[in-house]
Formats: sequence, structure tokens, C-alpha cells
Amino acid sequence: MPNPPEHGPHVLREYGQLVVPGVRLTDADRRLVEGGALDGRLRVRELRGDRLEVTAGPYVGVVRLDACELRVLPKYLGGDLDVLRMLDYAWGGSGTALPLGQDFSGGPPHLRDLVALMVTEHAERLLRHGVRSDYLTREDDLPVVRGRLLPDRQLVRHHGRLDRLACRFDEHDADILDNRICAHAVERAARTARSSEVRSRARRAAARFAAYAPGPLGDLRAAVSQPSYHRHNEHYRPAHLWSRLLLSGGGIEDLFTAGPLASRAFLLDMNQLFEAFVTRLLREGSAAAGMRAEAQSRQRRVLFDEATGAPYSEVRPDLLVSGTRDGAPFRLPVDVKYKLYDQRKLSTQDLYQAFLYAHALSGGAPGRCSLVHPGDAGSAGATVSVRGADGAVSAVVRAVPLDLREVLGGLAGPEPVTAPARVFRDVAGG
Repeated sequence: MPNPPEHGPHVLREYGQLVVPGVRLTDADRRLVEGGALDGRLRVRELRGDRLEVTAGPYVGVVRLDACELRVLPKYLGGDLDVLRMLDYAWGGSGTALPLGQDFSGGPPHLRDLVALMVTEHAERLLRHGVRSDYLTREDDLPVVRGRLLPDRQLVRHHGRLDRLACRFDEHDADILDNRICAHAVERAARTARSSEVRSRARRAAARFAAYAPGPLGDLRAAVSQPSYHRHNEHYRPAHLWSRLLLSGGGIEDLFTAGPLASRAFLLDMNQLFEAFVTRLLREGSAAAGMRAEAQSRQRRVLFDEATGAPYSEVRPDLLVSGTRDGAPFRLPVDVKYKLYDQRKLSTQDLYQAFLYAHALSGGAPGRCSLVHPGDAGSAGATVSVRGADGAVSAVVRAVPLDLREVLGGLAGPEPVTAPARVFRDVAGG
């Protein structure tokens, strides 16, 4: 793949727009831009006079065109390193596990190179502790019997011969799916990382891993969804998560295949990351308060078909907090939205959804629902109520802005457990 021009990347923030002068797309660039792979993630439009109009949505990352490199930085965070910390925390880490052992002489890397570095670090960790082996069933033609003789195959292939015996046997080998995923990912990092420091480090790890797992990975989508974890391979889970992120190009379904496109675009959906991040924060914060936060709980006893008396459809809030507060039952539905609600009014559609949650799922009267969105610390979120004809309030939706920089700073501080507890108090209203 040709390298972008040396004058550096063109940078914009989420939801922003940028006009890049003096750039003409190549045919390969147009196939990527016009082929639908970037639809809904990044809009690139050619203008007259060799100019590009780039419009970003809620996706962060990098797109490497032949003509130029485009980088989208997070709006509510300092930079790509903060996105990495959010990913680490959302996946069960501490939120502080950063690639600290790398010296970037060429300047700070972009998000894709940081993910490639995380893949490399986890691969190195597995290599230091010894990669896992398992028993694999193989079939081969051998000079002596090993395992079980296959009479049908022997009859068809080697009828009358005693020097070639068709056998099926178990062999203890490291060329298993757990290692193939890591080997494939670190090889991708070594081949496509822009940072020379990341590439050289990944090459060394890739060469060692290839010796253990030289077999093909096969279909990427099937491979990364297959591992089932147990006590023998649980320590592989973080390595597989980072590997899957790199191999999938940040989760873009159209690029969820091996090939040149997966290395040209890496765009991470901040909607999904924000929801996963808030989910873990509230789970830990509610547990500290003696409560429970259940994610995506299916509620089938809310909407009913009156003609049949059967459930009409299910309602599924992002989170449902339940427990006891001040000796009384407490229930609070929480809706998580990665939207610019610090700059504009809550949408009517989101309010309708939140009011349904408040009316049907919360405890007490009036019903309540918290809508969590990114915003600055100290900013006041909107509070919207539903009033009947008599003026009585039947439901209240309270928007709660979450300052991501402040939360990440708290997770990295001397008392990281206080950050989820503080977020829970803000969301729960006390």
C-alpha cells in the first residue's frame, strides 16, 4: 500500500468538518470512499480544484488514503491515548494499562498504532510466560500405526500396502486457534503499523509467534467468535480482545475481512465504547452502594396486546439499577446516549424512550429515568417532566453529563474506586 504524503495527517474532531486543499483521490481511494465501507462513519467528498471535504461523525481513528491520511480525534477526550484507556477499562482492565515501555521518537502515534502496540505487548507477555498447547486430532499416512487405524481410508488409498497406514491420532501442539489469532494480529501490526518503533517491535514478536502457530486463521469473523474461555486459556482473553479490534479495523463490518481495506481504515464507534464504559462504571458504583446494575435486561411485562393478553414487545433499557435505599426499594432505569446534549436540547425521540422507562420500570412516584451523555464537569444537565392535565408530574427524565477526562483522571488517581462511586451518585441522584 502506498504511503501517505510526508506532510503529515489531516486532523479533525468528532462531528467536525475539514476541507483539505491540494489533494486528488486515486482510483483505489475512490473505491474505498464510494464503495460504502465508510458510510455512516466518515464522509469524504471530492470538491472542485483538487479539494476534499471530510465530515466526521461519532467515530474516531484513522483512514489512510493514497492521497493523504485522515485522523479523527475524540471530541470529549484529550486524545487517542484516552480512548485506549476507555477501552481497557470497559474490557475489565484498570483503565491505566498503557503502552509505557515504548519510546516514540517520531511523535505520538495514532489510535490504530496504539492498538497495534497493545496487541504486541500482550503477544510478548504470552511469549514470556509460555504459549499454550493443546491436543489436536490429526489424520496422516504413517509407516507405523499411531492412534487409530482408518480402515476405509486405508482401503481406498493404500490397498495392499503395509508401509503406508492411514491413522487418526491426537498430537500436543501449539498451533491452535488461541495462538493463531494472536499470531495473525501481531503479524498485521508488524506489516501495517505506521510507526517504525511499533513495526520493529511487532516484527520480533510476530516471528516468534509464527514458529508456534504457522497455520492459517481462516475466516476472520468465525475465528474471533469461536474461542471459549476456561481456566487453561482465560489469560488469553485480553490479547484476543485487542487482536480482534485490530483485525476488524475497529469494528467496521465491511472491513471485517483480511485484505488491504482492513489496514487502510481503523474507525472505532464511540457510541458502543461510551455505553460499555458507562456500564462498567455503574456496575462497580452500584455494587459499592449495595445495589445492582443490570445491562440490557429484557422486560417483557411492559407492553401488552390487550386482544390476546400476551406481551406485545419487549423493552430493554441500557441499564436497570435496583436495590434498597434508606430502607425502601429502589429502581432506576438508565439510558446511555453518546450525543452532543451538552450543546443542544434532548431529542424528542430519546425523551419518549426515557419517559417509557421512567413510567414502567422505575420505583416510586413520579417515575424517574437518568439519561447519561458526555459533557463537561460541573455543567447542569436538563431535567424534563411529564405533567397531566391537572398539573401532576407523572415522570421525570434527568440528563446527567459525564466528564470523561475527569473520570479517567479519577481512575488513574490514588483511589480509583471512588470514581465509579461518584458517577453512581450523580446518576442515581444522591
